[in-house]
Amino acid sequence: MKLQRLVNANFTKEKTMESMKQIIRDIPDFPKKGIIFKDITPLLSNPAAFQKTINLLKYRYIDKMVSAVVGVEARGFIFASALAYALGVGVVMVRKPGKLPYKTFKETYSLEYGTDTIEIHQDAFRSGQNIVVIDDVLATGGTMAATLNLIQKHFENLNIIEATFLIELDFLKGREKLNGIPIYSMIHY
Repeated sequence: MKLQRLVNANFTKEKTMESMKQIIRDIPDFPKKGIIFKDITPLLSNPAAFQKTINLLKYRYIDKMVSAVVGVEARGFIFASALAYALGVGVVMVRKPGKLPYKTFKETYSLEYGTDTIEIHQDAFRSGQNIVVIDDVLATGGTMAATLNLIQKHFENLNIIEATFLIELDFLKGREKLNGIPIYSMIHY
């Protein structure tokens, strides 16, 4: 009986992921020619699909003693806030420079053409917390790698449970940059 419930749960999850994939639309040549952008706005505006997404994440982490959910600017904030609410925990934001009002730690990282910087409040965590870091898409992995480096460099005795994504673009091999941090991606392309 327990095995049957597990099989049914996995089937339902696979079916849900497939239906979510159908809602996400492709936008060719955005933001530049040759790129096929995965537009999640139809999923976000569909109450049932968005709720299923957050519920799947909630049940993934409900028994993990999560203390905070970290959202990466900007679409990561959407999922971080909803998941934190569902779990009854706080949200920590990783933002671009000059957007956080208190003292921050910074991490500068390389992009394909130049560099970028992200920041986090210096008082974002307490020692011993279990955290989940979430963003919408894992592409080349640069932003998430910088986020994880920023957290690990400046905060001791934290447990990063997982780096979580709605979508992973497998062909870009972004997970290779995440240095052994457990990764969970809901949808793979």
